[in-house]
Amino acid sequence: MSEKWDDRTRGAHERDGDDERLRTVLVAAFEGWNDAGSAATGAVQHLHDAWDAVDVAEIDPEDYHDFQVNRPVVSTADDGRRTIEWPTTTVATARTPVTGRRVVLVQGIEPSTRWRSFCRELLDLAERYEVQTVVTLGSLLADVPHTRPIPLTATSEDEVLRASLDVAPSGYEGPTGIVGVLQHAAGERGLRSVSLWAAVPHYVAHPPSPKATLAILTRLEELLGEPVPLGELPEDAEAWQRGVDELAQEDAEVAEYVQQLEEAKDTADLPEATGEAIAQEFERYLKRRGGPEK
Repeated sequence: MSEKWDDRTRGAHERDGDDERLRTVLVAAFEGWNDAGSAATGAVQHLHDAWDAVDVAEIDPEDYHDFQVNRPVVSTADDGRRTIEWPTTTVATARTPVTGRRVVLVQGIEPSTRWRSFCRELLDLAERYEVQTVVTLGSLLADVPHTRPIPLTATSEDEVLRASLDVAPSGYEGPTGIVGVLQHAAGERGLRSVSLWAAVPHYVAHPPSPKATLAILTRLEELLGEPVPLGELPEDAEAWQRGVDELAQEDAEVAEYVQQLEEAKDTADLPEATGEAIAQEFERYLKRRGGPEK
């Protein structure tokens, strides 16, 4: 692993040791099986840009990637030199502007091999930055309509986090990806962890999926207690939905299928559409945005 340190990075690292209130959180997403519509990696990239994160390390891909599956890319630099960009995992750090919380951002491609060694190396680095909580992001293809809010699941095996963050234990059993292995490895080290998964409509799986990315970021800002600057993402999500609407209108079978999904979704959500549920959601929104003006 190669690490890059500058004055901003070193100063942030030193300050964390002086203030117990600044709990460092690691947020990770990986391209591949865990990233339908690139919604999860899109969320990490958005945070990187919005919080002006500093790249501090890269994991050497030599031991973890099959380059026949994820091939390096050759390009020409501005000075005419030929360069090769290798598939790797990048680690960056940022300070959130409101609470001053430090966030470690991890983004890369799901490794081809040696997942346990990969997670050990990544969590060794997390310990250097005094990470207390690991948040893994994922997105999956599902039978959900694009016209309704993106379903998002938040789970944790930590009882304290489940109570304080209103998340549930995971009941999933079956094949897992690198985010599931990383979350398990974090728990074995005594770190708290939360997993967020967004459901992307399977009939519009081609990336990007800004509506799903927006859903992930909205839930993530609740977990972090920090408003996330959304920029043009809400407008992109609306444009994405209008574009899918137009495609559905051009195909009668797709339009009928979307209607069936809408009816199933609305029927399932009907018992939850109570005044109390709406009031609770509004209270959560106010907390994310700093509360009502006095």
